[in-house]
Amino acid sequence: MARPEFATDISREEFDTVRGMLEAARRKTRPRKHDLYDVFNAMLYFLDSGSAWRSLPKDFPPWRTVHEYFTQWSMARAGEQSLLEQALEKAGRPEAVARLKQLLERKAA
Repeated sequence: MARPEFATDISREEFDTVRGMLEAARRKTRPRKHDLYDVFNAMLYFLDSGSAWRSLPKDFPPWRTVHEYFTQWSMARAGEQSLLEQALEKAGRPEAVARLKQLLERKAA
């Protein structure tokens, strides 16, 4: 069943520009239960809304799943941008990059 569209969503075509880099970051484990497109859009929703993880709409994958991907993709690398920052920039979402940086700075403080 298709989920409703949210104002923060990117198109599948836009997502295809970053899909490869996000899929490459995965450790080889069991098959995915959730489409990375939906996970990425849930992160965009989270960054835009500023709400709690538990407040993600039920139309997205479970909040714990999205949070786990967020944690992995936003890990700082020595002297480099996180994978999530790179993906957001490549997807043309500078406002999401700015909110991500603010969030990570608050978390580090």
